[in-house]
Amino acid sequence: MTIHLNGKNHEIAAPARVDTLLAAIGLGDKPVVVELNQTALFPREYAVTTLEDGDKVEIITIAAGG
Repeated sequence: MTIHLNGKNHEIAAPARVDTLLAAIGLGDKPVVVELNQTALFPREYAVTTLEDGDKVEIITIAAGG
């Protein structure tokens, strides 16, 4: 299936959850903010939120600095 990941088409195997997508792109253990179809998700929702064909996913990495 195809999702729109940060503005670009991205092919993933169905079924897929947000947590498996994060792991597949190397962000599984990184602090991130995920927005699915313009709705921000809580990290506790990543493992239970299933992605559908055509979903729009925005992932923002969180970096501390000073």
